Amino acid sequence: MKKIVELIVISVFTIIVPCQSHEQETTPALKVYQNYDFVPGDKILFEDNFIDDRDGEFPAHWELKGGQAVLNKVPTGEEGLFLTDGNYVIVAPRMKTQNYLTDPFTIEYDFFAQTGGSFGLITDFKTKDEGEEAPLFINFAEASFTPIGGNTLSKGSAGQDWTEDFRNKWHHIAIACKNHQLKVYIDQTRTLVVPDTHGDFVSLVFEGIGTQDQPVIFKNVRIASGGEMNMIGKKFTESKIVTHGINFDIDKATIRPESMGTLNMIVQVMKDNPEIKFEVDGHTDNSGTAAHNLNLSQQRSNAVKDQLIKMGIDASRLTTKGWGDTKPMDDNATGEGRANNRRVEFVKI
Repeated sequence: MKKIVELIVISVFTIIVPCQSHEQETTPALKVYQNYDFVPGDKILFEDNFIDDRDGEFPAHWELKGGQAVLNKVPTGEEGLFLTDGNYVIVAPRMKTQNYLTDPFTIEYDFFAQTGGSFGLITDFKTKDEGEEAPLFINFAEASFTPIGGNTLSKGSAGQDWTEDFRNKWHHIAIACKNHQLKVYIDQTRTLVVPDTHGDFVSLVFEGIGTQDQPVIFKNVRIASGGEMNMIGKKFTESKIVTHGINFDIDKATIRPESMGTLNMIVQVMKDNPEIKFEVDGHTDNSGTAAHNLNLSQQRSNAVKDQLIKMGIDASRLTTKGWGDTKPMDDNATGEGRANNRRVEFVKI
């Protein structure tokens, strides 16, 4: 793996040119993601946005397996995990079991592509067989993946201006693996498709070559089982659709753009089944007061309804209900349990 990565680094360093001053991060408009088709898994195994950790410390829900890493803020003000010292720095989510990935699965995280010659982030997938690994390397609008025992496959995002458009900003990375096929999205673009990974992955680590001046930075990690609900073009007969892919800004009802994959799926289901009407139900975890959670969940349900109407669904087919934290589907005592409780359900009426 290291030989492959070193070759990539050389090509990246020849491309990079100095960037101007830092710009304030802006969230992409939902319409930018209008053709996004990534749908995350329906059971969250791990989620961490570092809001419960202190700046300057190593996060509690992670293991440090090599080098040094610390929580810090990027110039635009957001907290991220900085891989600062090591070749390689290696970190892994703390999981209850050693082998936790099952087919299919999805991975999401946000990557900060800073200025200068910083290294990218590797998501290194592991199999049960000792020594077998398959690294996915992300940097500067490029993704490259090396299947088990295979040759490296790579592709850049078409049309990306690496100097002005990509650097000094957070970018959403989404990975879906099903039946040994791997799909990689950088922001709204499906950047890389790997037909065969040649391995059954059971765990992963994140790693990179970090320095104090050029750390590797990421945040908002989510690992889920399941994914790509295949309901398109089919007669919908279930009582409801439970989704974890419609995400909001923390403690707000602002829909994040990466939610468009799930929203596009819901729109298509309603178009394929024109007789169906849904109640859009919002659910929170038990953080905060019951009254606050009830109000927030109602606001989020209303926001989802409004967005679906903008996407062409008639308002008469949608109602909303906020349930707050009154209907948990998992244990609020754990991080992954709270993540599973934060959801939007589409209940047939």
